[in-house]
Amino acid sequence: MTWHMAWVFGLGLLIGSFVNVLIHRLPRMIMGEHATEGNSQRYDLCWPASHCPRCQTPLKVWQNLPLVSFVWLKGRCNFCSHAIGLQYPVIELMTGFIWLLCTWHWGLNSAGFCWAGFATVLLALSVIDWQTTLLPDDLTQGLVWGGLMASALDWLPLPLHQSVWGAVFGYASLWAVAAAFERVTGKQGMGAGDFKLLAGLGAWLGPLALLPVVMLASLSGAVVGLILKFTHRLRDDGYVPFGPFLAVAGGCVAVIGIDVVALWMGW
Repeated sequence: MTWHMAWVFGLGLLIGSFVNVLIHRLPRMIMGEHATEGNSQRYDLCWPASHCPRCQTPLKVWQNLPLVSFVWLKGRCNFCSHAIGLQYPVIELMTGFIWLLCTWHWGLNSAGFCWAGFATVLLALSVIDWQTTLLPDDLTQGLVWGGLMASALDWLPLPLHQSVWGAVFGYASLWAVAAAFERVTGKQGMGAGDFKLLAGLGAWLGPLALLPVVMLASLSGAVVGLILKFTHRLRDDGYVPFGPFLAVAGGCVAVIGIDVVALWMGW
């Protein structure tokens, strides 16, 4: 591994540590559950400092190093010996590899870093949605604006007008489907977070990518839903979050390229 690959991977690990903070704290900030955690009145992404969720002891710097601390502490809190969830090192590793692969695929340049940020936000949204059925506006709207800005600055090979129309059609298409479904059945099929997520994907990938993204997400979501049902692991309400499948489909289309996808679909 060359020095720049090691540097990018290390940067990804650090960002992955922050992704863990987003996954843990952002839903609690939205739902107000932080009021039950400790006595601190302030609760955001910066405060309180990192601590053990079991004994509430603040972590020292060496106990909060991405991946290294988990291995050094053998997966347990240094104070109360409570097991540290595997999610933390897994997310850090995944983010490290995301940054490594994106800069390898698109280059160690503005485009590579843009796509690494894009994929990192999708990872955070996927885990949050799967765990809580929430797609926070802070991330979905950031995805939209990030795509528009990257396009405007020519960091993406996507003209600004296509980025704008991708965001517009992404939101409007899912909104129309959900509105029609609710009108016919009287039930809510999906939340507004899914509309905003597809708008974000459209801002990065353009309007032509929306159809293959939705088709791939729908197919994979249906397969996973059936597997969960037959293995009796489906949620009590039968709901399967759509966000993770949109995110994975968007990531696949980004890597493959809309030109290749269009060729496969016979456009």
